[in-house]
Amino acid sequence: MKKWLSVALISSAALLPHTTFASDALLHKAKQENRQQQSHNVAREAGFKKTQQELQALKNQLVAERAALQAETDSLSVTFSDNESQLAQLEEKLRLETGSLGELFGVVRQNAKELQSELKFSVTGVDANSFQQNIDDIVVAKSLPTLPQLRAMWRSMEEQIKASGEIANVQFALLDGEGREQTANGVRLGAMALLNDAGYVKWNGQRGDAVSYLRQPENGPTVSSLSSGDIDSLVVDPSRGILLEQLANSPSMTERLNAGGVVGKIILGLLAIGLIIALVRGVSLFIARQKIAKQLKSPTQPSDNPLGRILSVYQKDKHRSVEALELRLLEAVVDEQTHLEKGLSMLKLLAALAPMLGLLGTVTGMIETFQVITQFGNGDPKVMAGGISMALVTTVLGLVAAMPLLLAHNLLSSQAENIRNILEKQGIGLVAEQAERDTLTSNNASHTVAESAA
Repeated sequence: MKKWLSVALISSAALLPHTTFASDALLHKAKQENRQQQSHNVAREAGFKKTQQELQALKNQLVAERAALQAETDSLSVTFSDNESQLAQLEEKLRLETGSLGELFGVVRQNAKELQSELKFSVTGVDANSFQQNIDDIVVAKSLPTLPQLRAMWRSMEEQIKASGEIANVQFALLDGEGREQTANGVRLGAMALLNDAGYVKWNGQRGDAVSYLRQPENGPTVSSLSSGDIDSLVVDPSRGILLEQLANSPSMTERLNAGGVVGKIILGLLAIGLIIALVRGVSLFIARQKIAKQLKSPTQPSDNPLGRILSVYQKDKHRSVEALELRLLEAVVDEQTHLEKGLSMLKLLAALAPMLGLLGTVTGMIETFQVITQFGNGDPKVMAGGISMALVTTVLGLVAAMPLLLAHNLLSSQAENIRNILEKQGIGLVAEQAERDTLTSNNASHTVAESAA
């Protein structure tokens, strides 16, 4: 144990100089880093002080600017208050000096605006518009109107009143369908309308030209008719062109029929076929009725008519028995009835088919309308007008076609029934006459036999 302790002491004594050297190096390094840290802290403190000085200078500058702006604001507030007071005094002075002229200015300006609108849209602007510029100056003016302006306004009103009672020959610029401008001679009917040789024209006072309306009213006036003095039946639009513009939107009969589409044309075709059948059968029945009436006056001389053919059958088979003759006459009546009712079944079929086709067109038109709504929505009614027109027009066409066809079928059926009743009545009469003769012959034969036996 002592040996080991001595070895440890010797080893510690040997390592002591090395440990002291490492501690000195570490202390030196720590002092050096401490000096570097102190110098860095000094530099940072100097930077902080510099930044603080700059911020303080900026603050002082902003405070000075704020003080200057506040002073300027106070000065402007005082100036604004002074201006408000001065403006109020001036307005009061203006009100006292103008008196009722302010109300006069309002009335004049309002009437000037109405007159300006009249001059821009009225047909009197063709030749009675001498004071348009004066009226425009009054409307845009910010001050009281002058006496010359008031006189011009009064003269303009007087000019319009006078022009509204005149029928004057005028010249104006007319635009054709291709937009070319040409000078046209026409007649101005007061403040109501403007027309040329083709009829009424639409005047545009802002552009200073006119265009023809797409459609003219029936029996409308022309320049030649007015020149000849024919003004007893003059057609005038009191709305100054609004009704004439709407006239172009009202469809004609051809346009209405075209709106029916293919189904509408089929219905019209069926109507035409039915009317032809009704006409032919009506003429045939009328002729047969006349021939029968003539035949009734001379029954002993059969001719080529339904009753004559019945009489021919009777004369041919009158030697037969009553039962056989009755059957022969019934056969002849049935044949004549078939001939008389020829085509009536087709007429009835067409009358029943027409409204069904109208219903088909209605359904087709509504389907087309719903397809348009699906694609474009229902914001614009014009995109749905085509399908709705087809739906309504085909329904109307179907009803219009069915009514005359049903009426014709009823009339022709009644005529055929009357003729058949006449034929049956005559046939029954012939059978009764034959039966009476046979009975009389039998009775005579019985009396003869009895007398012979007696």
